[in-house]
Amino acid sequence: MSDITGAKGIVRAFHTALDSAPLDGITQALSDHCSSNYRWRGYHPFNELTGPAQVADTFWRPLRRSLTHMQRREDIFFAGVNSLAEDSSVWVVSMGHLMGLFDEPWLEIVPTRKITSLRYCEFSRVDQGQIIESAMYFDIPHLMIQAGLAPFPGQTGAHLVQPGPQPHNGLLLDPQNPDEGRRTLDLINRMISDLGQWNSGLSLRDELAQTWAEDMLWWGPAGIGATYTIDRYMEQHSAPFRAGFAERSKTQHVCRLAEGHFGGFFGWPNFTARPTGGFMGYPGGSEAGEFRVIDIYRRDHDKLAENWVFIDLPHFWKSQGYDILGSALGMAPSRQ
Repeated sequence: MSDITGAKGIVRAFHTALDSAPLDGITQALSDHCSSNYRWRGYHPFNELTGPAQVADTFWRPLRRSLTHMQRREDIFFAGVNSLAEDSSVWVVSMGHLMGLFDEPWLEIVPTRKITSLRYCEFSRVDQGQIIESAMYFDIPHLMIQAGLAPFPGQTGAHLVQPGPQPHNGLLLDPQNPDEGRRTLDLINRMISDLGQWNSGLSLRDELAQTWAEDMLWWGPAGIGATYTIDRYMEQHSAPFRAGFAERSKTQHVCRLAEGHFGGFFGWPNFTARPTGGFMGYPGGSEAGEFRVIDIYRRDHDKLAENWVFIDLPHFWKSQGYDILGSALGMAPSRQ
């Protein structure tokens, strides 16, 4: 428990220093809280970076220069021991939006000078008082849509600036009952066992109903969208996704943990699959591609009630020959 509490304090101190640092102080903020060989895994086109200076120069400083007066609007914060590691490593999870005024170009996206939010979720491993590695996934296509671009042909769910947990209880700043975390992790593991291989022998609806609440909320990434209730989740994501892919590999995660009623995981990648055609409006392909995914869950009693999903769709579609960022940037933004 003390390791988890201490790790939370280290990450919160890091976020405070990073968010308040001037542009020329960002490298120092990372150096003060992260190891010299800090490993940072990020969304395409950033991918994997090493060391505080490279992370500052490549990601944080350009983003802060573009989203002026940026503030972290955190919805979920929890920590725990990685259930997949033998070394009892402690990870801290932060999820929310980075909001600012989009005043300068970022990744060649034309600024709007309006409020803009970048969805993010960050897993950070803490050891001996430092952040050793992070996985930070974010939703660049969602930001592009806010800037008037159309990165994808269409989506089956709804496009929203996504809220935090329905009970507004996602910031676990204080120690939690370990039994509640175990129940949450147990449920997530059962869900993965049910759904992870697409071969349970049950109907899709019966599969989902074993671990998901009837009024589940699935907060998917831009390009797929959000959906509500088991039946609409089946219609607007799960069934089209399964129909659009074959040769799905086994699930493989780097980290999986839970605390209280919240839990989640990430992979690098989580799995591979080959598109057979029709998903997100794209044709099929002959090669499998990687799905880098972060999933965050809220448990309500004995069912999963909400799921926030970050999928590096530009990375996947790039492996299929589609440059999502470049293609969208080649279009004239639609202005109201």
